[in-house]
Amino acid sequence: METFIQVGVITAVLIGTFFSFVGVLGYFRLPDVYTKLHASGKVGVFGVVLLLVATIITSLNNFSAGRGLILILLLLITGPVTSHAISSAAYRLGIRMAKSVRDDLAEKTR
Repeated sequence: METFIQVGVITAVLIGTFFSFVGVLGYFRLPDVYTKLHASGKVGVFGVVLLLVATIITSLNNFSAGRGLILILLLLITGPVTSHAISSAAYRLGIRMAKSVRDDLAEKTR
C-alpha cells in the first residue's frame, strides 16, 4: 500500500512540475499578453493543483486534506477569473493581439 501511495505522489509531482514548466515556457515564448495569459493561467493552475494533490496524498490527515481541497477549489475558481480580468484590462488599454484574424469585441465596444 505504501508503494502505491509513493508512486501516486511521484506521478502527481512529475506531471504537476511538467505543467508548471510548460506554463513558464509558454509565458516566455508566446508573442502577446493574451496567449501568455492562456499559458500561465490554464497550465499553471493545473500544475499547482496536481502539486496540491500530491501534498494531500502525502499528508493523509483529514484536516490537511480539507485545507488542500479548499485551496484547489479556490485556485480553480479564481484562476480563470484573474486571467479574464487581466486580459480585459489589456484590451481596454489598447494592447492588440499579435496575429488576430478578427476582433469580435471591437464591434461591441463601439
